[in-house]
Amino acid sequence: MAEPSKVIHVRNVGQEISENDLLQLFQSFGVITKLVMLRAKNQALIQMQDVATAVSALQFYENVQPNIRGRNVYVQFSSHQELAPMDQNQGRADEPNRILLVTIHHVLYPMTVDVLHRVFSPHGSVEKIVTFQKSAGCQALIQYQSRQSAVTAKNALQGRNVYDGCCQLDIQFSNLDELQVNYNNDRSRDFTNPNLPAEQKGRPSQLDAGNMYGSGARAAGLSHMGNADAITAAFGGNLPPGITGENERCTILVSNLNPDRIDEDKLFNLFSIYGNIVRIKLLRNKPDHALVQMGDGFQAELAVHFLKIQGALLFGKQLEVNYSKHATILQGADTREYVNSNLNRFNRNAAKNYRYCCSPTWVIHLSSLPQDITEEDMVNLVEDHGTILNCKVFEMNGKKQAFVQFETEEQATEALVCKHATSISGSVVRISFSQLQNI
Repeated sequence: MAEPSKVIHVRNVGQEISENDLLQLFQSFGVITKLVMLRAKNQALIQMQDVATAVSALQFYENVQPNIRGRNVYVQFSSHQELAPMDQNQGRADEPNRILLVTIHHVLYPMTVDVLHRVFSPHGSVEKIVTFQKSAGCQALIQYQSRQSAVTAKNALQGRNVYDGCCQLDIQFSNLDELQVNYNNDRSRDFTNPNLPAEQKGRPSQLDAGNMYGSGARAAGLSHMGNADAITAAFGGNLPPGITGENERCTILVSNLNPDRIDEDKLFNLFSIYGNIVRIKLLRNKPDHALVQMGDGFQAELAVHFLKIQGALLFGKQLEVNYSKHATILQGADTREYVNSNLNRFNRNAAKNYRYCCSPTWVIHLSSLPQDITEEDMVNLVEDHGTILNCKVFEMNGKKQAFVQFETEEQATEALVCKHATSISGSVVRISFSQLQNI
């Protein structure tokens, strides 16, 4: 393996994969300073702002297989420590270009397309703007009609604040040839094509999101626009195969449960992998049935899809997972409320959690572990749920994590639903399914 570098080498980049797709894959980890498409070799080179950012990205993708438009891509450190002009088939590096990469620091006010257009349009004709608002920072790509306009804007605005004391602009020349804009809304705009739709079909705009998702979503403290941004960040605007993004039903009917072993918390532990949980109700007149209300329709679709695609097994029963005819679960003495639970996984790092979504596997990933945890401790925690084939404790970003491989997916699922949120030495353990085939 090459030594760490701020340049990442990406293989198996098919012709259908665009520069924007690659930006979406890596931009949540930090600022991308250069991107080179090596089309003849089905490869790409991506230069992050620093080595630490690149290391974080590759550490993450060690555990999660990166996939773009249904194609697995493979990432590693490049032998280049930095992309010089000769490394770039577009031959730009720091040379002037009509597209600017703008990073906004100390963001206290929303950096929408309209705000950025007001700031940058006095220096020339702005054709397109795409914004990326992530936990690592706020970025935008701004395409001018001419290169000279971009040069003028960069010289005039570099280091300036949009508002007094905040929203400072850090501007570089991008090496992209053309921005691809699919939607005209607050996050992206093609000023040369006003006829683009505001959103992907089935994904509501900011104005009607509250009405579509109803009081349950608002009560859960769920911002659909934040959710839409997280979805875009996780999947690059291209949903996993089988996911439509068009479902509006939030409540799921789960049947063929084992009534002797199931309870609300165990159902929460399983379904919270796919989204935030509002409330759960076990049906007393049908002890093997339950209702689960998810935070929104997209999260419900993820749960139905991934738990149904392989017929998830739990406690000796194959679960039946379908949408309920009930829009919501009414509050009552026989319902369990989770709307304010700090165990809901999607209130923070939502994009990362969406990338973890998958059908049950035979490998579980455990995080939020005590620093002195051992493999023996891990085995002792979950061994009563099945045959353990392998166990590995490791450290990432200074935090202890672990993988445990069971003999079957059902055993791993049982361990997850029974031991997620268990407390060990004051640490609340988080468990999810890993997409690794072996450890």
